[in-house]
Amino acid sequence: MMALAEAAKASGAPYEVALVASDKPEAPGLTWAHAQGIATFAQSPKGMPKVDYEAAIDAALRDAGVESIALAGYMRLLSDDFVARWRGRIINIHPSLLPKYKGLDTHARAIDAGDAVAGCSVHIVTEELDAGGVLGQAEVPILPGDTPDTLAERVLVAEHRLYPQILADFVAR
Repeated sequence: MMALAEAAKASGAPYEVALVASDKPEAPGLTWAHAQGIATFAQSPKGMPKVDYEAAIDAALRDAGVESIALAGYMRLLSDDFVARWRGRIINIHPSLLPKYKGLDTHARAIDAGDAVAGCSVHIVTEELDAGGVLGQAEVPILPGDTPDTLAERVLVAEHRLYPQILADFVAR
């Protein structure tokens, strides 16, 4: 999220970050966004029906004038209804070279499979987990002795380069 916001300010990207939303009110990114003058929305979904929680997020997004959603570190599955309301306007960054390794534990799975490279993918969000069209990818070599953590650190660097570029291309279309 920070990489997206910083890229928007630094490069004159064709997007601006209008709202940073989180399901974790204590998320450090909210404090950072607020300090940058970016509107924030924080709501824990605990004790709320999913439909009510998503309605609150949807209202906050619309009130902020959001036209496209870029998920970054949002680890909750969105309902089919939410995705349908924003169809074709939600993108996500995933830490694997999709269609390989959808879901969790991507780095360990790539290492265990003996892959020579891992990486990240930016894709359109659809109702099916990590299955939407891939907009861009970046490869990262898997080095001898890599652990899921060391690989994750290098993939994160690639994510910070790739995601702002793909988001800019996406909103410019």
